[in-house]
Amino acid sequence: MILIHAKKIVTVGEKGTIHDGALIVEGKSIKDIGQYGEMRSKYPTIEEIDNSEYVITPSLIDCHTHLLEYAPTSLYPVTPETHFHAGRILLFKALASGITTLGEQVCGHPMCDFTMMDYRKAVRDLPIDVSFAATSISIGLPELAHFTSVTGRRKVEKDELSNLEIIEQIAVNSDYPGENIFMNATPANFEAKEVPRAGELIYTELELKKIVGLYSRLGKRIGAHVAGEEGIQLALDTGIDVIHHAHGISDQQIMSASAKGIPIIATPIGGTHLRPNSPEEILKLVKNGIAVSVSTDSYLPPHHEATWLLTKRTLYGPNHLMEIAQPSMKLLAREGFDENEILAVLTANPASLLGKDRIGRLEIGMDADFLVALGVPGLEIVAPEHIKMVYFKGKRVINRV
Repeated sequence: MILIHAKKIVTVGEKGTIHDGALIVEGKSIKDIGQYGEMRSKYPTIEEIDNSEYVITPSLIDCHTHLLEYAPTSLYPVTPETHFHAGRILLFKALASGITTLGEQVCGHPMCDFTMMDYRKAVRDLPIDVSFAATSISIGLPELAHFTSVTGRRKVEKDELSNLEIIEQIAVNSDYPGENIFMNATPANFEAKEVPRAGELIYTELELKKIVGLYSRLGKRIGAHVAGEEGIQLALDTGIDVIHHAHGISDQQIMSASAKGIPIIATPIGGTHLRPNSPEEILKLVKNGIAVSVSTDSYLPPHHEATWLLTKRTLYGPNHLMEIAQPSMKLLAREGFDENEILAVLTANPASLLGKDRIGRLEIGMDADFLVALGVPGLEIVAPEHIKMVYFKGKRVINRV
């Protein structure tokens, strides 16, 4: 058991912000939390780690990534033999950036004939928690290209995307409602001229209702990649549980999503054919009571209309999560939201989306997944180097002190 002293602890929980606080860690869990003086008196003999110059927060969660399938072939000259070595490098970069939990999409890839079991095996024994969303994908090339996570590198026909036998395999292999279906064809990380059909709607309302019904019968929630008012309305009307991107959502649709309790995964850097989520749009979603998670959809180049970011033409990954989220987080602060409510877009909200009830907040009995940093991640700091320590299940796994 150890006591960790901090300048302040942003719990994103019932205790809010604790100034001059202390965290008591026993094994993998948080045993106690409170004012430093109270904790020191209550546990007078246990070892103390003095981080009184730093801020402690829950560790970060990026709930929409493509690190193990599409990113290695985009970033490195991999072969099938080295593919997952590159993937593990990307996972470590995420960890070193304060992210201890990921929501990873597996879509099917023409160069990757791996199974869902292969992806799960690749992350085994790593000090990072990865939940997988099995999906299908449609890429907006001149001739639409369709793949699924359960048919490997084989290009499938459009009618196979609504084949209930394939859909059932996808649903069964999915840990959480990621972008299980692409309602619009995606530009992926191609240049716009290469994907002229990006944005094209893939499913009919009847097909979507059958797919959603199958997920429901299996006791699964379904998430969808969707953008544009027409596609978003289809998602709302057919019972999609989680909306990824929601680029181009209307005010009326925001009210409808709020009334239905539908979480939205915002991707301010891009990910669809439309202008990505602006800080003002994210503010509007939060003000309407929608549980917003900000994610990277990495690895992607920034959309040319993402003017709220100081972007360069490169592929952005989880190491940029704080930078991507900061404009929205700062706007929320200017609008009077508390730092705990703001930090929830990178912690508690994505934890809930992933179905993880022991992370995302710092409370007694929760897993000891937390950061020791120079400031509140995303709100006050954006550089990974400003995160001095990362703890995962009570163990320090990154140390920059």
